[in-house]
Amino acid sequence: MANMVLREPEGEKVIYNKMADQNIWLVNLEDYIKAGVHIGTRIKNKDTKKFVARVRSDGLAIIDVMKIDERLRYVSKLLSKYEPYEILVVGRRETARKPLQMLNKYTGINVYPKRYPPGLLTNPALDIFKDVDIVIITDPILDRNALIDAYRTGKTTIAFIDTNNSLKYIDLAIPANNRGSRSLALLYYIITREYLSSRGILVKKKDFPLDYEEFMEIEYNEEEE
Repeated sequence: MANMVLREPEGEKVIYNKMADQNIWLVNLEDYIKAGVHIGTRIKNKDTKKFVARVRSDGLAIIDVMKIDERLRYVSKLLSKYEPYEILVVGRRETARKPLQMLNKYTGINVYPKRYPPGLLTNPALDIFKDVDIVIITDPILDRNALIDAYRTGKTTIAFIDTNNSLKYIDLAIPANNRGSRSLALLYYIITREYLSSRGILVKKKDFPLDYEEFMEIEYNEEEE
């Protein structure tokens, strides 16, 4: 199968399978690139090495977009087997706030877009307690307490993994930029749309009335990252 060559702003070549031309991607390949879901960090570890396609001249790791797409597809199918109240998504990072709110608005899935409070998954006596089966972690570093509680309580744990993250306590990792507002907006947009589609709420994916940028925390200044 022939390959398609894309050029990044600095002129370096990135090789992607011709899947894009066959419309197999969950979204256009150009959307993945524009949102920067493939831009990792300068830190690479043994857990995430298998997700890295290459390292740029400036030291930033580039995540394999096909692996991002494949994991998103698998996770979306998995989530569709569960009711919204059986899923919890946490994300303390400021850039995760709007994406999580939009996910909740359109799917009803439980979200907690702020600092994770003790007992949310472990103390049934609390009003905020969530008895769920699956927990999605936006950033294993910032959301570490939620990750550990999910592990200790036997939840199926899914996490967005950047190149500086560990896979410890995680059942299923989605390699991706888990920092940027555009990246998180697109990632949660895809999960929202695919969840609705897989559960038959959307007859066709194109019927989803939003663009991924409407999931973005526009007040946040990405230049400060």
